[in-house]
Amino acid sequence: MAKYVKDFTEGDKDQKDLLGGKGANLAEMTRLGLPVPPGFTITTEACRAYMKSGDVPPELRVEVTQALRHLEDTMGRTLGDVHEPLLVSVRSGAKFSMPGMMETVLNVGLNDASVRGLAEFAHNERFAWDSYRRLIQMFGRTVLGIEGDKFADALDKAKATRGVSNDVDLTADDLRELVGTFKQIVIDETGREFPQHPREQLDLAIVAVFGSWGTERARLYRRKERISDDLGTAVNVVAMVFGNLGPDSGTGVAFTRNPSTGETGDYGDYLANAQGEDVVAGIRNTMSLADLERIDPEAHNELKRVMRQLETHYRDLCDIEFTIEHGKLWMLQTRVGKRTAPAAFRIASQLVDEHLITMDEALARVTGAQLTQLLFPQFAPGSSTTLLTKAMAASPGAAVGEAVFDSATAVEWAAKGKDVVLVRRETNPDDLGGMIASVGILTARGGKTSHAAVVARGMGRTAVVGAEALVVDPVARQFTCGAKVVKEGDVIAIDGTTGEVFLGDVPVVPSPVSTYLEQGLDAALEQAADEDTSELVRAVDRIITHADAARRLGVRANADTPEDARRARSLGAQGIGLCRTEHMFLGERRVLVEHVVLAGTDDERQAALDALLPVQTQDFIEIFEAMDGLPTTIRLIDPPLHEFLPDLTALSVKVALAKERGKVDQHDVELLAAVERMHEANPMLGLRGVRLGLVIPGLFELQIRAICEAQAARISAGGHPRAEIMVPLIGSVQELHLVRDSAIEIMAEVGAKHGITLDLPIGCMIELPRAALTAGRIAEEAAFFSFGTNDLTQTTWGFSRDDVEGAFFAQYTANGVLSVSPFETIDAQGVGRLVKIAVEEGRATRPDLHLGVCGEHGGDPESIRFFDSVGLDYVSCSPFRVPVARLEAGRAAIDSSTSDAR
Repeated sequence: MAKYVKDFTEGDKDQKDLLGGKGANLAEMTRLGLPVPPGFTITTEACRAYMKSGDVPPELRVEVTQALRHLEDTMGRTLGDVHEPLLVSVRSGAKFSMPGMMETVLNVGLNDASVRGLAEFAHNERFAWDSYRRLIQMFGRTVLGIEGDKFADALDKAKATRGVSNDVDLTADDLRELVGTFKQIVIDETGREFPQHPREQLDLAIVAVFGSWGTERARLYRRKERISDDLGTAVNVVAMVFGNLGPDSGTGVAFTRNPSTGETGDYGDYLANAQGEDVVAGIRNTMSLADLERIDPEAHNELKRVMRQLETHYRDLCDIEFTIEHGKLWMLQTRVGKRTAPAAFRIASQLVDEHLITMDEALARVTGAQLTQLLFPQFAPGSSTTLLTKAMAASPGAAVGEAVFDSATAVEWAAKGKDVVLVRRETNPDDLGGMIASVGILTARGGKTSHAAVVARGMGRTAVVGAEALVVDPVARQFTCGAKVVKEGDVIAIDGTTGEVFLGDVPVVPSPVSTYLEQGLDAALEQAADEDTSELVRAVDRIITHADAARRLGVRANADTPEDARRARSLGAQGIGLCRTEHMFLGERRVLVEHVVLAGTDDERQAALDALLPVQTQDFIEIFEAMDGLPTTIRLIDPPLHEFLPDLTALSVKVALAKERGKVDQHDVELLAAVERMHEANPMLGLRGVRLGLVIPGLFELQIRAICEAQAARISAGGHPRAEIMVPLIGSVQELHLVRDSAIEIMAEVGAKHGITLDLPIGCMIELPRAALTAGRIAEEAAFFSFGTNDLTQTTWGFSRDDVEGAFFAQYTANGVLSVSPFETIDAQGVGRLVKIAVEEGRATRPDLHLGVCGEHGGDPESIRFFDSVGLDYVSCSPFRVPVARLEAGRAAIDSSTSDAR
C-alpha cells in the first residue's frame, strides 16, 4: 500500500514526481543541514487519489495524524494548545513550479482560545491577532471560497479609520476588532462559524490545496506551460515560523543571481514584520537585501552563506524563500529559479566560466523559446519620449499598447487584434488570462519577486512593477501620474529592461541578438549599447556555436524567394527544405495559368506553358544563386489549381451583371465555365498535388524543365546548384513512378542540350496516412522523403487546419482533449507514429533514404526533439525560426546522448 505522507527527513531533490518541487527541495535542504522548520509532505499520489474519487483516501487521515504527532514531539508544542500552540502552514507544491496558481494557508491551528495563548507565549499581542486575521482571511478565500475583496475591503476600511496606510500600523486592538469583522464575513458568506477545531482547519486546508490543482487559473497556466493535468500537487505541512513578530523579524525572497539580467550578486526583496505572502502578493513595496544587511547584518551574512551553498549544490540560479524570526534565519523553500531569456543565456555562460557546469549543460539550460524572446525589438535609443515614471524592471523587452485595467478587457481587446498593456495595482493569480493576452504588464505595487514579476518572467512578457507614482483607479478605468491622466485605450510604452514607463508610442529597433544572428558577432557587438548587452551577445554566440557542433539534425529553411533564401542562409540555414513553387504563379503570371486552364487545344496549352518556362526558370536561377552549394528542395505545384483562378461567386456575379447589361465578355464566360468545372466541395482532398500534375498535361513537365534549365545555367555560370525535386501529396508509389519517369526524360533532354549530365534527386512528401503506411513501397522510387506534417496532421485527425483552430480548439483545450494544438506541436502518439513507421519502412527498403520534415513543426522545439529521436536527417522551418531550430537540435542531441549513456 502506498505511503501518502513523508517526513522532510525521508526525501531528497530527486523525488519531485512524488513530493512535488517544494517538498523535494525542503527535504533536500533538511538533508544538507540547513535551518528548515520541521514538517511533512503529503504526496502527489494522495492528490491523484483525491482527483479520482473526489475524497481523500481514508488512510491519509491516519498518516497525517502520525506525522503531526511526530512534528508536535519535535517542536515540543501541540496543534491547538491554548498555552503554547503549534501553528502550521499548508502549502501546495507541484512537480513543476506554478507560481501563485495554487493555494497556501498560513497560521493553521489558531482559534479564539489559542490566539491568547500565542500572545502570551510570544509576549506580543499584536502579532497574535495579526496572525489570526491572516488565517481567517486566507482560509476564508482559499478554503471557504469567499471573495477575497471582501476581506481586503474590510482591511482597507480599518486602515482608513485609523488613518494609516500600512498593515503594520494597525494596533493589537485594531486587529482584534478586524478578526471580529472577518469572522462575521465568514458567517454572512457561508452561513457557518469560522472553524475553531485546529484539526478541522488542517483537514479542510489540505483538501483545498488538492482542489486548487483543478481551478481554472491553474488549468490555464498548465496549458500555457504544457504541464500535464494528471500530475497533481503535493501538500506541505510545515511548522510556522513568524516574520511578523516585530522589527527584528521579517520575510523575503532572494535569488542567487539576478533572474532578470543574470547579473551576479545578491538580489531579492525583504519585508520587515511581515509574512511570506506579503512579499509575493506585492501588497507592500519591499526593501532590498542591502537594506537587510543594514538592519540585521548577522542574519544577512547567514543568508548569503546559505545562498552560496545552495547555488553550489544545485549548480544553478536558486530562488529562495526565507523568514527571519527574532534574528533567526529559517529557509522555507528553494528551487531552481525562473529567469528571463537574457538571464538564461548569461547565467549558463557564467556557470561554465565558473566551472560549475559543462557546455553541454549550458546548452541544456536554455531553450528555443528563450532565444525567440531575445529576437524581440527594443526601444530605439534617442527616441523622443514622454517619461511618466521609472520603476522596477521585472521582465525585459519593449512593449507598446493600449492601457487596459482588467484581465477580461485585455483578453477581449487582444482577440480583436489590439496590442494591450495590462495595468493593475498589483496582479493576482486570477489575472493570468489577461497577462497572457497582453504584450506587457505594469503594476503600481510589488517588487521584483511579486506575482506579476515572477509570472511575466516565466512566460516572457515585458513587465514593470512597483510604479509607486501611479495611482491606479480600476473603476474609473484610468491611472494618474502626477498631473497626467491615462485613460483606458491610451497608448503607453514600458521598458522591462530599464523600468521606464512612457506615454504614447515609442519606436523600436532590432535587438542586438537579432543583429548577431543575421550579420555576425562583430556587427552585434558594435550595436550593443553597454557591456551587459555585449556579454549577452557573446553568451548567445557561444551556446549556439556549441549547439551547431553538437547537433545531428541539419536545419534547412522554407523559402520561396531569393530574398527569403538569402535571409535563411544568413541565419544559418544549411539549405532549403521546401520551396513552394505555387507562389511563383501569382501576380501578373496568373493570366498565364488561366491560359493553361482555358486552352482549347494541346497547342494552345503548350504555348501558355512555354510562356511560363522562362520566368519560372529565372525564379529558380536566382534561388540557386542565393543557395549556391547548398541543397534546394523544390516542391512541384501543390494547391488546387482553382486557387489561381478568380473567386467563383465574384466571377458569377460579374458575368450575370454583364449579361443583364448586354455587355458579355467571352473571356469571362469561358473563365467562369472553367472555374465551375474545377470547383470542388473539399479542395484540400481533391485535385491538387501530384493529381494535378498527372491530370493537367505538361504542368509538372514545365516545372521540372525549368528546374533543370536553371541548374544547367548556374553550372555554366560557375555555380554549384544542388536542386532536389519533390513531388507533393503522393498516396501511391505508381504516382511517383509516373512523375519520376517523366523527370528522367527531361533531365536527359536538358543535359544533352547543355552538354552536361543532370541527375537531380527525386523524392516526395509524406503527408497522407497511406503514404506513411506504404513508405516501404514508395521508397523504391524516392531518393528522399520530406514529411509535410501540416497536411499529415490534417488528414490523420480529420481536422481542417484552416477552420478548426478558431472553431473548437479552445473548447477542446479547456476540456483536456488537447493540451496543445497538433498543428503547433507534433502529435507524437498519432501523427508521430505514422512518421516513425514511414522512417523505419522507408529505410528498410532504401538504407540511404534521406529524411526531413518541412511542415510548421520543423521549427517547434518539442517537435524537433521528436524528429531527432526517430532519426530524421534535417528539419526545415521558416527563416526566422532557423536559429531556434539550430539551438533545439543541439539540445535534442545532448538529451539523446545523455539518455544513451544512462
